[in-house]
Amino acid sequence: MSGKGSGYEITKSDRLVASLLQIAPWLSFFIVALPAPLFFLLRYFTTTEEAAIYILLTLSSLAIGSIAGLIVMISLLMYRRHWAKQMRNKLAADGVTADELSWFMPELTTAERRALKEMEAQNPLLADAYRETLAQRVTAARVVATAKRDLLIVERRLNRVSYLKGTDTRALQGELHADRARLERARLEGQERRAEAEARLHTIEAAATRGASWTEMTFALQRLSTAREHIPLGLEAARLEQQEREAVDREIQEMDKRTALSDGGTAGHE
Repeated sequence: MSGKGSGYEITKSDRLVASLLQIAPWLSFFIVALPAPLFFLLRYFTTTEEAAIYILLTLSSLAIGSIAGLIVMISLLMYRRHWAKQMRNKLAADGVTADELSWFMPELTTAERRALKEMEAQNPLLADAYRETLAQRVTAARVVATAKRDLLIVERRLNRVSYLKGTDTRALQGELHADRARLERARLEGQERRAEAEARLHTIEAAATRGASWTEMTFALQRLSTAREHIPLGLEAARLEQQEREAVDREIQEMDKRTALSDGGTAGHE
């Protein structure tokens, strides 16, 4: 359920129809296109008479079935789009809630859908706030669109009334002008609310990006600190090998010195 106190509530039947319409267009193509060709193909493999005819019937039925399946698939896709639009109109009649936002994904921008998906994976609390603000933004955008559409209708009526002759239309024109003023106020308020929601969305996106960047930088700095405190094994092994080589060189030099001194002392006694 949507959790609204009034207005349309999503039923189990609505959810079932939505699930079926997700797969029905693609499944319908194979259901319509394949049975006849498979039947004739099976007859081709199970009979020895008039095999060429069954091959021809298989190819012909495949072509005809594919065209029919494509028509059915496109029809179901159009019906799914119309049904989903009608559902969104029912749900949005008294405002869109965060729980109903999944039905309004086509009305979100690509950047909004991507940001919401990233927040749901990284920060569920920010994702809840983002989802609620998106619902407000969608509601405000629908109010603005409805007000603009109704304003056009009122303007057309005013134009038609202005051409009427021989009758008093001042009362009707007064009502139409009042409607236009009311719709204009609704449009302006909707634009203001939409701007506020969009600003809040940017604020939440910045907070999410800031949090993710800070976490990444913290991990990177920790790794650098660990690398500074712990010398790599290869570098440590090379350092020990160099120390051992230097120690051996020193021992050789000392042995050479002792040998030279010993040889010098022997020559002196002689």
